[in-house]
Amino acid sequence: MAKRKVRTEFEAGRGYSKEDWEAVSENPEWTEEDFRNARPFAEAFPELAESIRRSRGRPALDNPKKQVTLRLDSDVVARFRAGGPGWQSRINKILRKAAGLAK
Repeated sequence: MAKRKVRTEFEAGRGYSKEDWEAVSENPEWTEEDFRNARPFAEAFPELAESIRRSRGRPALDNPKKQVTLRLDSDVVARFRAGGPGWQSRINKILRKAAGLAK
């Protein structure tokens, strides 16, 4: 991965105005003391960090599906795939019915 060039002076034509550059350029460089006093985000803002952790991804399912490796005859797989998208769910539905677990 190529390193990004850190710009220390305004360059026109880079997608921001001189006013934008000046508005964000007032952030001083960190000193050794700043680095020593720095704390991880989750430690500095525990409630916010927890809310972010909880809100990411899909909600947990009560009965999540489990990925397994299953060897089936090629003609069986071809028959289900010929039915189009959702063929794995159709196999699952038929297996549930055969196992007496139909919803």
